[in-house]
Amino acid sequence: MRIARFVVNDEPAYGLLNEDDTLTELVGDPLYGGVQPTGNTHQLDDVRLVAPVLPRSKVVGVGRNYADHAKEMGSEPPASPMLFLMPNTAVAGPGEPITMPAFTEEVSYEVELAVVIGRIAKEVPEERVPEVIFGYTVANDVTARDAQRTDGQWARAKGFDSSVPLGPWVETDLDPADLEISGRLNGSTVQDGTTADMIFDVPFLISYISQAMTLLPGDVILTGTSAGVGLLAEGDTFEGEVEGIGVLRNTFRR
Repeated sequence: MRIARFVVNDEPAYGLLNEDDTLTELVGDPLYGGVQPTGNTHQLDDVRLVAPVLPRSKVVGVGRNYADHAKEMGSEPPASPMLFLMPNTAVAGPGEPITMPAFTEEVSYEVELAVVIGRIAKEVPEERVPEVIFGYTVANDVTARDAQRTDGQWARAKGFDSSVPLGPWVETDLDPADLEISGRLNGSTVQDGTTADMIFDVPFLISYISQAMTLLPGDVILTGTSAGVGLLAEGDTFEGEVEGIGVLRNTFRR
């Protein structure tokens, strides 16, 4: 199933995306009440999509989880997952303009597969990880590279407002083991990878993270990016695409 969050007539709602590009409105938030269709339907073109999930507590990022990206950043692949946290105020939606903050001159894109947690999860064995996953979406881990270099900690560089666009919807039925991931800057392909090249795969990551912190419904895990990251400028459009999910498109402004 593909579950979107949208606004129509100034009211937010969740909907089930159908094959004919209509949305069947759902009762409440499916993370908590399950998928309960109502009798209301909307044309996809008649609504405004927003971030498909609002993390209740946190976004967890995984740094340098692809060897080729670690190499282009001048680092060796990490021996264990490199984790960092981003506030839920960093989340933005598909189509929303992303404002590059005044404190940075070097803003970069990073297309990633994002995992949406569906139930409370603590110390989850790898073989049971599928039980705690609600679905998957596309993320752009927008990064202030200059702040990342100078700050030591990455909270400001990766956690500023609107630095984590998510969308266009959540796909609940997906095998994350070998998915094509691509990024296009103003229509030109700049990132082209596959989740099969992750150093630490999704089951390992969720199990590892849940050993340290309880994961709550709606929490989002960003799983890392492949090589090809680069800088964004005023007016640029970046499209991140993950096989089996769709395209996340945002424009950037100062």
